[in-house]
Amino acid sequence: MERAARLGKQEIHALKALVVLALEPAAWKSVTALAAQQELPAAMLEQLLLRLRRAGLLESRRGRLGGYRLSQAPAAIPLKTVLLALTPPQEERPEPVMADPSAAGQVAAALERRLQRALDRELGLISLEDLLFDLRSTRAGLDEEGGLMLP
Repeated sequence: MERAARLGKQEIHALKALVVLALEPAAWKSVTALAAQQELPAAMLEQLLLRLRRAGLLESRRGRLGGYRLSQAPAAIPLKTVLLALTPPQEERPEPVMADPSAAGQVAAALERRLQRALDRELGLISLEDLLFDLRSTRAGLDEEGGLMLP
């Protein structure tokens, strides 16, 4: 079973960068600019963006006008794909803990598998476009004039 990564610091930083890129999907953004917006070291963010590029989620271009941009529309990028791109290869993952052979342990393990399948299913339904909508809605709600966005 493929396991989508949980939202750790790296995943959150990568998702924030992707949302910034989704605001202007055709524009090239430098790592320096993205890192400054998030107050992160550029080298660390670069490593995350390289993983996303290798997964086909980003395009990169060198040079003064280069940087990164989305390789496809935000609606076509499910969060599950993003999180899987950030998950370390199998050999880098920690060894699984020995399963509890008791009946209660087996029930707990089955519940964990069911919850992971449900999470994976939901992450497949939520796209980068949904996060972009949430961002715009939050900004509109914080607006002094009390803006409101409806789907």
